[in-house]
Amino acid sequence: MTNFKAFIPILLSILIALGGSYFLYKWVKGKTASQEKVIVKESKVIHVVVAKIPINIGSRIELEEMVTTVPFLENSLPKGYYSKISDVVNRIVISPLREGDPVVEHRLAPTTIQTGGVSAVLKPGKRAVSVRGNNVMGIAGFINPGNRIDVLITIADSRKGKDGEDITKIVMEDLYVMAAGRQIVENRKGEAAPVDIYTVEVTPEQAERLTLAGNSGKLQFALRGAMDTDIVLTKGITVPELLDSFVLTGAKPVKVQPVSVSGSSSVKAKTTGRRYTSPKKKKKINVEIIRGLTLTKKMIKI
Repeated sequence: MTNFKAFIPILLSILIALGGSYFLYKWVKGKTASQEKVIVKESKVIHVVVAKIPINIGSRIELEEMVTTVPFLENSLPKGYYSKISDVVNRIVISPLREGDPVVEHRLAPTTIQTGGVSAVLKPGKRAVSVRGNNVMGIAGFINPGNRIDVLITIADSRKGKDGEDITKIVMEDLYVMAAGRQIVENRKGEAAPVDIYTVEVTPEQAERLTLAGNSGKLQFALRGAMDTDIVLTKGITVPELLDSFVLTGAKPVKVQPVSVSGSSSVKAKTTGRRYTSPKKKKKINVEIIRGLTLTKKMIKI
C-alpha cells in the first residue's frame, strides 16, 4: 500500500504532461491552419504583360514576339499594369524595357502617337540634332544611347583676327545621347559598336550652337559619368598655353644665360630664351667662341 501511494504523484505528473501536450498540440495546429487559410487567400494571382525580349525606346510592340504574360500575386501588382496583350499591341515604348519587365502605362507613349523612333521620345521643348562623328569622336564605340556627353570644339580664334591661334574649348555640357547611327539603343547583346552619326537631345538654342560648331571647327565628344551632372566652366586652351603647361611632365622652366669666358674672347649661345628641362638632367647646348677672326664651335653642359 505504501508503494502504491508513492507512485500516485508520478502518475499525476504524467497525466498533467500528457494533457498539456495535447492542448499545446491542438493550439499549434489551429494557428497553423489559420495561417494556411491566409496564405491561400493571399496567393490569388493575376496575369501581367511583361517584356519577352529587351525592347528599345521608340520601338513598336508587336503581338507575342516581344511580350508575354506571367502570373503576379495580387498584392504585388505594378502600378499601371496590363493583363491583356491586346492592350499593348502597336503601342510605342518610351522607356527601355528589359526582359521580364512589366509593361506599364508610364513606359508607353499615348495611344494618339502611332509613329515610333526618336520623335516619340523627345521631351516637350527639346529638339533632336545629329552630328557626324567617327570612331575616335565616339570613344571607340563606348558612347551609346542613354549616355551623357560634353562637346569640345577645336577652331581658330577669330577674335584675334585672321591669324588667330587654334583654341580647344568645351562649348556644351551634359547632353543626352538619344541615338547612335540608325539604332536608338545598343544591340540586344549590349555590345558597343562605332557609328558615324550621333543624335543628341538639345534645346533650340543648343541646336543652333551645336550646328554652328559642327560647321565651323572640329568636334570631339567627352563621355560623362552616369552620376556626374556638374557644369564646369573652362576658358579653353591654345597651343602656346599647352606648350607652357607643366601639369603632366612636372618639369621646371630654366632660362639659358649667355656664356662668357675670360680674356678678350666673347661667347654667345645659339639657344636663348626659356628652355624646359628636368631639374635632375643637364642639357647640352652648342656655343660659338669668337677669337678675332677665328670661330670655334663647342658643346657645353648647363
